Amino acid sequence: METRHIPKEYTTLKDFYVYYLTEHANITSRRLHFVGTGLVIGILLYALFIGNYTLLWCMPLAGYGFAWAGHFFFEKNKPATFKYPFYSLASDFIMFLDILKGKVKI
Repeated sequence: METRHIPKEYTTLKDFYVYYLTEHANITSRRLHFVGTGLVIGILLYALFIGNYTLLWCMPLAGYGFAWAGHFFFEKNKPATFKYPFYSLASDFIMFLDILKGKVKI
C-alpha cells in the first residue's frame, strides 16, 4: 500500500476537501464510500425510527468498512481519517452530497 503524506496542515474544511477529492480519484473507491455513507444514514434513520439505539454501533462498521476497503484495495493509500478525523468525516458526507448532485462522478 502506498503511503502518501498529507502535503500540508489543513486549517479549513474547504481546503481539506480539495485534498480529500484527490485521495478519492478511483471510481470504485468513491462508489464504496457512497455505499458506506448511505448505509450510515440508513442505519441512523432506521435505528431512530424503531427506537433501537444499539443499532447505532453498526454505523462505524458500515461507514469505515466500505471506505477503508476503497482505500486499501483500490486507492492504495492511507485514509486521512487518522490525521484529520473530523475533516475526513465531514468531507465524506460532502462528497456523498456532491455525488447525489452530480458534481462528483461515480
